[in-house]
Amino acid sequence: MGEHTAPLFPQEVIDEYAALGIDLPALFSAGHLGELMGVTIVEAAADRVVGTMPVEGNTQPYGLLHGGASAVLAETLGSIGSMLHGGANKIAVGVDLNCTHHRGARNGLVTGVATPVHRGRSTATYEIVITDEEDKRVCTARLTCLLRDVPQPEAG
Repeated sequence: MGEHTAPLFPQEVIDEYAALGIDLPALFSAGHLGELMGVTIVEAAADRVVGTMPVEGNTQPYGLLHGGASAVLAETLGSIGSMLHGGANKIAVGVDLNCTHHRGARNGLVTGVATPVHRGRSTATYEIVITDEEDKRVCTARLTCLLRDVPQPEAG
């Protein structure tokens, strides 16, 4: 479905996760659902995450991009931004997602761009703008994630 190329990460982020032995592209992928839907992460940093998704295969019965597909793309991108903001010692857990669907898309790729609205110690909120290939806005979403500490392995 989607083109599977490694997303671009800032070098300091690559170094932080490499020191922990973590495969950064795998950690910040679209996950199994995103892979099934053809989501591709193009660029990833705490201040901007970009991803694409094909319309084909992600439509509702009328042949338009399914609103739930837009929500998957939005939550994927906002969660990645939140995880990058939180750093290697935090896990981002989505607690609120809202989407406004402006227009339909029938073919091609849609592109989502997530930018921060708020980046705090315990929460992060991202606005995600999804556009079609003509750069027309298809959906505007907002995702808030709770930033939780990574569980530490039990000693013993």
